[in-house]
Amino acid sequence: MYIYRSKKNAITSSNDYFLAEGSLTWWAIGASLIASNISAEHFIGMSGSGFALGLAISSYEWMSAATLIIVAVFILPVYLKNKIFTMPQFLAKRYNDTVSAIMAVIWLLIYVFVNLTSIIYLGALAISSIAPVSFEFCIIGLSLFSVIVTLGGMKVIGYTDMFQVIVLILGGLVTTYLALTLLSEQFGYGKDILKGLTIIADKAPGHLQMIFDKSNPHYAELPGMSVIIGGMLINNLAYWGCNQYIVQRALGADLKTARKGILFAAFLKLLVPVIAVLPGIAMYVMHQNGMFQSEMLDAAGVLKPDRAYPTLMNLLPPGLKGIALAALTAAIVASLAGKANSISTIFSLDIYRKYFNKNASEKKLVRVGRACVVVAMFIGALVAPSLKTLDQAYQFIQEYVGFFSPGVLAIFMLGMFWKKTTASAGLAGALLTVPIATVLKFLPVWTNGAFPDFPFLDRMTIAFFIIVFLMVAISLLCPESKEQHEKHQIEVDTAMFKVSSEFVIGSFIICGVLVALYTVFW
Repeated sequence: MYIYRSKKNAITSSNDYFLAEGSLTWWAIGASLIASNISAEHFIGMSGSGFALGLAISSYEWMSAATLIIVAVFILPVYLKNKIFTMPQFLAKRYNDTVSAIMAVIWLLIYVFVNLTSIIYLGALAISSIAPVSFEFCIIGLSLFSVIVTLGGMKVIGYTDMFQVIVLILGGLVTTYLALTLLSEQFGYGKDILKGLTIIADKAPGHLQMIFDKSNPHYAELPGMSVIIGGMLINNLAYWGCNQYIVQRALGADLKTARKGILFAAFLKLLVPVIAVLPGIAMYVMHQNGMFQSEMLDAAGVLKPDRAYPTLMNLLPPGLKGIALAALTAAIVASLAGKANSISTIFSLDIYRKYFNKNASEKKLVRVGRACVVVAMFIGALVAPSLKTLDQAYQFIQEYVGFFSPGVLAIFMLGMFWKKTTASAGLAGALLTVPIATVLKFLPVWTNGAFPDFPFLDRMTIAFFIIVFLMVAISLLCPESKEQHEKHQIEVDTAMFKVSSEFVIGSFIICGVLVALYTVFW
């Protein structure tokens, strides 16, 4: 789903919609941002990680709230000031078409082999756990349904996301209430939600710890302070500030409105662990005390944390369960269709039109985009079953997106805030991000342990600074001509970063809540 200011800047696809500048309210922007990030499979993955790791997985949500403030203050104004409507457009303007094309390929790889496959996998896992349908049939059904929806056109305006967010939050609160009251009943206290929280604190104190030390068995997944100032920040900035699928939500409004919307999304982010992670922790306590032993196992008898949320949904009354299943399926299909639309758009405009058929007509681009949707969904359906070996699909998503995030962030940040960055440096950053991440991941194996096996969040930090260093070195050693330098500059000035007093107050409230949460659950 993309938001454009005018049809002049829009691509030709039956799935696009256009919103004039200022046509979105701040709450619609905030809801759209959250709806694009939090969907049915997100709940399933977060609950599964809550079951396995505990509250610490909430750093992905709570630190996103802080990251959104940074994006609103420093990154969004750059896009709006320079009339940037797509991320490849920014790269082409600041660097060149080659850098833009390489990054387009990287985004396609992420969308197809990480996002699309994980959504199909988690969706099929959830539906097959709730309904008497096989996992494989669910994969086929979700893929076909999503293709039909995507090709048929999804003319959905930003305001509908508000209703989706309301449904997700209310449904999440119901599930959390169900999990905590069931836990309370299991220990003989009746349906007392506060007792449920007390039981979690008593029976699983380790699951309420936010910062892991090196002695923690899950340190490799969430390594200490890296969840605050290291790889987590790099991951979040790349996702919220340099991701076409996300940033476009805010580009259909003026700066003041967009900032309010982003701040609203940050407030909503604080709530997500309550409705997504807490049910998984409650399920962990119940499972440790003898409940849901078979429900949490796959066909091979292996414990699967990602079954936590579907198992809770199975406890709903028949009528409500049917409604929840329908809503779950619709949300999964909407997520798949949204990602497929992004894949179609990037391939059609940034790959096909630029390098295969520069004179392609609108109809031709639409046909190519539709074919791309079918191929991408087919690949996703083929790869999705291989994710069965994973304990937590959410961690899989984060780790393998982390192969690309350091390079993406380095290219965008240096391109925005260091005028001397050259197109050659941008090209190097685009080409080196995956090789550097791959070497850091597999070098411990290749050297039989001689090279340290860093947690993946720490590898992201190392990769980011290596890429920044190389880009700076290349820019200084091989500077561009004055003509090229001026041609690829974008406008940035300090006046762009001034914010309203209301934004400052809201930001302080969010930061205060975060400080309190990390202080209590450190």
